[in-house]
This record gives sequence, structure tokens and C-alpha cells, in this order.
Amino acid sequence: MKKWTIDDVAKKAGVSKSTVSQYLNQRYEYMSEATRKRIAEVVDELDYKPNGIARSLKQNRTHTIGILVADIRYTLSIECIRAIERELQRRGNQVMICNADENPDNESRYIETLLARKVDGLIVFPTGHRHGTYKRLLEWKIPFVFLDRLVEGVSAHSLLLDNELAAKIAVDELVGMGHSRIGMLSLPQGSQAITPRKERLSGFKRAMEEAGLPVREAYLGSAPKEEIGAELERMFSLPEPPTAMLASNDLVLAEILKAANRLKLAIPEELSLIGIDEADFAAIYNPTITTIRQPANEMGTQAVKTILASIEGADVGVPITYRFPPELIRGRSVKDRRMDGSLSIDRD
Repeated sequence: MKKWTIDDVAKKAGVSKSTVSQYLNQRYEYMSEATRKRIAEVVDELDYKPNGIARSLKQNRTHTIGILVADIRYTLSIECIRAIERELQRRGNQVMICNADENPDNESRYIETLLARKVDGLIVFPTGHRHGTYKRLLEWKIPFVFLDRLVEGVSAHSLLLDNELAAKIAVDELVGMGHSRIGMLSLPQGSQAITPRKERLSGFKRAMEEAGLPVREAYLGSAPKEEIGAELERMFSLPEPPTAMLASNDLVLAEILKAANRLKLAIPEELSLIGIDEADFAAIYNPTITTIRQPANEMGTQAVKTILASIEGADVGVPITYRFPPELIRGRSVKDRRMDGSLSIDRD
């Protein structure tokens, strides 16, 4: 079978080699729709496959983007990666995915690995603790964008949820349903809490204060995933346990549901529950769980646009932090306490 060249495509389409090259690199700005369609038909007819390695060497690009994930177990991480990979492939790029498992040492090693593989840029869900690593990337002019988390002291494009607003929406929903004894459980805060945990707790406290309700320290808990159940049990051993709980993410929500089942706590009759992150299991649990949705698809797509603009030199502005709006997805896990003896209802 003959190996077709870019010259063959250009001759058959009746255009120049540079026009075909522009088409193959998805630069359509100065190309008519008719020309674009004609080249596409010839490429399809000849089943033309450009030499990717030669093209990369010529352009000094590999058309590969590294994705570094702090923890791939999160619903947000999985959904964002799906959107990122889909959008990058649509634009003729490939991905390499590494999971740091919340370990800063793994994070640093994977960055070295990805750079050794000559990736054009990085989309990073950072662990949040390696300032020096990212400052060196800035010095080396390696394009990268942060997703879901910020790294203090590093000025880079960052895309994440409006975490404080997410917590406020949850608190307002619970208060509106007549709850005043409201608690919150999260993974460990620690001295260097990652952005979502820190901001969601801050948003929770502010929303409680704005509602005129006390923030009871006994109703706040942060613990490793394996100890979330014990924290819930501690709260329900109090003389006056909380009537409602905010789970700071999908992993915490899953642990609360396991513990509620073990402790035989009826949802929502004994414990009303809202989780941040729209985990799949929330929609099939009985009763369905009210959640605060993150727009993962939009976040992943925007991360691709941002990193490609940086790689192509179109982005020369000051790094920005963009926050995506959360959305309340009502289930049946919140009891309406405004009416004595009432059961959980939907408030659509």
C-alpha cells in the first residue's frame, strides 16, 4: 500500500502544502469552510496519517499533556479527567495521567517523569504542599494550570469551585428546612489543609453566623476516611446530637452513610444529610441524597483551553483564579423540621 505524503494531499485537494499543514494543526482561522471540507475529504479518502514524531520534532512539541492528580478516588477528579481527555483528543493531543495519592513526594517524582517525557504542559490537581516544585516550573517556563486546589505562594492559572458558596448553599438549605443543630465532617484539616477543605469549613462557619446560629465545635469533625464513622458516632453520643450534617466531599459522604447504617440512624428522620460533590451513589441511595454539584465537565474543558493557550503563546496575561458556581441537587435526605412529625420532602 502506498504511503501518502502531505504533497499528495495538497495536490489532490488543490491547495498548498502550508494550507494542508495548517489544517492538520487545526489552525482554521484563515481557511474557508469549503477548503477545510475539501482537505478533510481528501485526508479521509487517502486515509492519510501524518508522521506524528516528525511533526513533533519540527514543532518542538509532543502534543502530549500531563495530568497529575492528587487523589484519583474523588468523583470530581474522575469526571474532570474524562472531560480533559475527551477535549484534548478532539484537539489532536494525548494525555499521560499520574496519581500522587495525596503524597507530595509522589507528586514531585511524577512531575520529573512527565517532564522527562517531554509533555507540552501540565494540568495539576496539586497536593498543595510543594511550593518549590511549582516555582521551578515557572522559572523554566513550563506551562501548567491548577485544578480544584490552589498552592499558596504560587501565581498560576487556577480553576476551582466556589467552595465557600457551596457550603453556604448547603447550610441555607438546612436552615430553610428548620434545622439549627448542624454539623460538618471533613477529611483532615491539619496545619496545611488543602483548599476545598479549608474553604468549605470557612464557608460553613460564615453561613451559620449569617443565619444567627452558633457554630458548635462538638459538631465539627475532621478525620482520616477510616475514622469518619467514629466521629459521627461521637457526635451522636452527645446529649444533644446534631439533626443535620454537611459532608465536605464524596468520600466523607460515603463514610457517613456506612456509619449511619451501622448505627441504625434513619435518614432523614434522625439525620438530615447534604454532601458536596455529586457522587453517583447519591442518586441511587434510598433515600436519594441532596448534593452540591461541581461542574466537572466545564472545569475540565476550561482547563484544556487554558493550558493550550499557554502552550501556544496566546496567553500572556496575569494568571487568574476562576471559581465555578456550585449547584444544589435536591434529593430526599433533608427532613423538613418546620412541621412537627413531618417526613422528608422535595422542595423543587
